[in-house]
Amino acid sequence: MSHIEHKQASPAVAHCYILTISDTRTLATDSSGQAICDLLWAEGHQVTGRKIVPDEPDQVREAVAAQLANPDVQVVITAGGTGITSRDTTYEAISALLDKKLDGFGELFRMLSYQEIGSAAMLSRAIGGLAKGKIVLSLPGSQGAVQLAMTKLILPELGHLVREASR
Repeated sequence: MSHIEHKQASPAVAHCYILTISDTRTLATDSSGQAICDLLWAEGHQVTGRKIVPDEPDQVREAVAAQLANPDVQVVITAGGTGITSRDTTYEAISALLDKKLDGFGELFRMLSYQEIGSAAMLSRAIGGLAKGKIVLSLPGSQGAVQLAMTKLILPELGHLVREASR
């Protein structure tokens, strides 16, 4: 089958969980998590839940692992903690959980980001992959980065990702 046929055979609705990693945001101030939620709903996908955890590796791993064990979740999307400061530990927490990495996700995100913000794109450690048969995508926390990743990469392939992960 071609990638077009794969997409046509993919589910139209994905069941997604949104996890924001931040030491300062609340549900009321989490514009990036809300943007992910709004974009998913607008495309007909389901949001099974949403949570904010501090940028502590153990808490990030526990929150993601809980959703990997949740039969109602097919995709976990995280926002935040992907930079290079001492508090940015999302990459390490997420990559330790992945069974397979989707290297192209981070590479394409940085390429698209470079077109918008220039060389600062290299500071992003966006990562994606499969864990326990589910898709995990980890985005930077800025609203612009979330918008870029969701519209250019995630939403166009979400059903296809879910289909392939379940095979």
